[in-house]
Amino acid sequence: MSSQDMDGRDTEGRPGWRALSAAAMRAMSPLDWARFGAGEIAYIRPAVVNGTPAVVIHAADGTPIGAAPDTRLAEAAIRQHEMEPALLH
Repeated sequence: MSSQDMDGRDTEGRPGWRALSAAAMRAMSPLDWARFGAGEIAYIRPAVVNGTPAVVIHAADGTPIGAAPDTRLAEAAIRQHEMEPALLH
């Protein structure tokens, strides 16, 4: 499977999700899954940071990339960076 198939870009290299077939998803390696959505999706998750309730922003691979005081601000920060938020709970 090519990296263009995995990163959600079309054949011209433009961003834009394409649906993957069930067969294509079954053929994905663990590394393909780890890269799936990288640069396109960020997960938000409630947490406590330094004793204060917060929402932590994670890259698609799970790496923490930021935090915000609430979900609304976390989603705004993600969209500002041209990514789509997904809630992880």
